[in-house]
Amino acid sequence: MQETLQTLLQQRLGDALFKLHLDRSLAIVTPVADARFGDYQANAAMVIAKQERKNPRLVATELIEKIDVADLSAPPEVAGAGFINFRLTTSFLEERVTLLLQDPRCGVPVVEKPQTIVIDFSSPNVAKPMHVGHIKSTVLGDALARIARFLGHHVVTDNHLGDWGTQFGKVIYGWKHLRNPADPEASTVHELVRLYREVTEREQHDPAMKTAVREELVKLQQGDAENIAIWKEVVAISWKEFEQVYGLLDISFDECLGESSYNEALAPLVKKLEQEGIAEESQGALVIFFKDHPALAEKPFLIRKADGGFLYATTDIATLEYREQRWHPDQVWYVCGMPQQLHFEQLFAVAKKMGIQAGLRHIIFGSILGEDRKMMKTRSGDNVELIALLEEAVDRAFKLVSEKNPSFSEEEKKRIAQTVGLGALKYADLMQHRTTDTIFSWEKMLSFQGNTAPYLQNAYVRIQSILRKDKEGGGGSVLGPIKLQEDVERTLALQLLQFAEIVPAVLVDARPNILCLALYELANSFHRFYEHCPILKAEASIKQSRLALVELTARVLRLGLELLGIQVPERM
Repeated sequence: MQETLQTLLQQRLGDALFKLHLDRSLAIVTPVADARFGDYQANAAMVIAKQERKNPRLVATELIEKIDVADLSAPPEVAGAGFINFRLTTSFLEERVTLLLQDPRCGVPVVEKPQTIVIDFSSPNVAKPMHVGHIKSTVLGDALARIARFLGHHVVTDNHLGDWGTQFGKVIYGWKHLRNPADPEASTVHELVRLYREVTEREQHDPAMKTAVREELVKLQQGDAENIAIWKEVVAISWKEFEQVYGLLDISFDECLGESSYNEALAPLVKKLEQEGIAEESQGALVIFFKDHPALAEKPFLIRKADGGFLYATTDIATLEYREQRWHPDQVWYVCGMPQQLHFEQLFAVAKKMGIQAGLRHIIFGSILGEDRKMMKTRSGDNVELIALLEEAVDRAFKLVSEKNPSFSEEEKKRIAQTVGLGALKYADLMQHRTTDTIFSWEKMLSFQGNTAPYLQNAYVRIQSILRKDKEGGGGSVLGPIKLQEDVERTLALQLLQFAEIVPAVLVDARPNILCLALYELANSFHRFYEHCPILKAEASIKQSRLALVELTARVLRLGLELLGIQVPERM
């Protein structure tokens, strides 16, 4: 596996800094925004000049004299206020991109020091259907897990289910008194929602029912056999729907431990926190105060109510303690919405008090809004169910595929529609910064133009068509070596090589959108190359070079989309 272009340049710049007795950590090189100024750029001279009160252009000139990059770049240039610009030689790019043909990882390096990372994401609630809001955590968490695994980390994906709590008193009461077992809908999530709502409404006018509901909850919490059996059936009904959603999305988990899994650990945990002086009694409840944390000084963490009941906060501490003991993680990532920010700040502060060593990270994200920029709801005001959204995505894609390819068999149309529809839905969420609200638009996400999954999938399909035609014409045996004669070829080759730098960068700030943008720019560059450079009709050696670029583009598009959890069709 090759070092990336960025790594090579940073090593050479670091050597130059060392020769001048300067800090090697300043050797940071980034791709330039404007190709007119080269391929990569460093601002080390400007940082040094500010520290030492010198002229940045003079510092840059001194650095350039010490940088040895003759084997890979034209002589570096000083630009602007003191930037150092590098333009890689064509011969070096040709050598590197030809070597890429032999690398199944498309140049992406494996991390030198792999970590164990627990990623907590999706986390639906039992007895409720997954809704549109779940897609962001689910898709983002899965993409981060795929990328971290590909880079060599040991990843544990954990779906922390909401399978315990006060709502089960209502569901169990409704199950016993308001459910018709003979009804075909009796064992569906929709029936569980109906029972919950009907009991909630009746409670408002019937104090006796409210008492009865509370008694059902207490019996469940105390391990009553009948209520436990009903609860288990409710969980099974919910899981049946969850598995349908995850199956469509091609997402799986290493663990699916709900809140109930930690029930036995809560009382001993709370006792330990009190004994260690981390928690203290306040007005009959047990609370953790953060006197040494200014931002949380007025925001205590309630872990046991005055009536002895435990809370979501208690369960989360127990879950973290379990993960620490079970997996010994280097990091734990929580892919959860912005409204939970305070909760996680408090949880992480408690973890610090407990001496938990893992790095804890709350990966926040925005909301999904309708085109009216309001929360997506059905006409009745309910949340849009996720399974319905996924099925509609496939149905809409099926219509598009049928219009474009009426001769395809129904089975092939369905297979392509699922790949295109679900890919479009995932990509629409991942292609922008995770903290940005997603404005939901079927027309935009299923478009074959612009930064969309169908556009990228279509680019891949076009490439496969070129490769098939070459094979049908007797070619396909030898690819390369690659020669970059045109500017569009050079641009394409550079982007193919930079893929190896972009994939690791996604994890720095949990931003799959930078990978989406890179794939979109790669597809654009491929189309410019395709329009400008004859491929199958080119002279033999040029043809093999260009086919190699075509093949590499397909590999990178496919791998990049797979890392995002998106498949590619061979035809569409």
